[in-house]
Amino acid sequence: MPDMPKRSNRLLLILMVVMMVAAAVTVVVMWYHVESGPRDQVTGAAPAIGGPFSLIDQTGAPVTDQTYKGRYRLIYFGYTFCPDACPTELQVMAQAVEALGADGARVQPIFVTIDPERDTSERLAGYVPLFDKNLVGLTGSPAAIAQVAKEYKVYYAKAEQPDGGPYMMNHSSFVYLMDPEGRFLTVFPSDMDGDKMASEIRRYMKAS
Repeated sequence: MPDMPKRSNRLLLILMVVMMVAAAVTVVVMWYHVESGPRDQVTGAAPAIGGPFSLIDQTGAPVTDQTYKGRYRLIYFGYTFCPDACPTELQVMAQAVEALGADGARVQPIFVTIDPERDTSERLAGYVPLFDKNLVGLTGSPAAIAQVAKEYKVYYAKAEQPDGGPYMMNHSSFVYLMDPEGRFLTVFPSDMDGDKMASEIRRYMKAS
């Protein structure tokens, strides 16, 4: 009987490792889909990514994809309780916009929650200004979030904690770049820094 706690701990550790591997595999598959999927013959973009949405911003106001028409959009899907990946990517987005200088005014950074149960407009209102004064936080009903995540090929899933603590969210971690008409241009991986991201954004601006 004294070995039972040790066995239980080992089983929990194995379960957590399996969940992490499954999430990683999903992210790799998603990345391959984005990079290797069908491309528009003229622009080279993947037309299957992105689409119309109707959500609520951090002020409680309803917004749609048309709200940001005329500006490039940097879009990241995450959640405010995220311990590291989300804050890191939001900070990189803010650095990229700053590095663009005057061209930064042509870019709208957007944070879309994949945890609408906890990420209310009020919570987003206290969260997004921590990274950039122009960062927009979007939430909505679980159905609305599921729809926009589907449009952007975003993976996310609730991960209950073995110790009964607050749940976490497994999710893909990419920054999407959309053009001023809302068309998909590219995705930036999680290991890209702000200067490199800014350089890539400027390259798309010059090509348009």
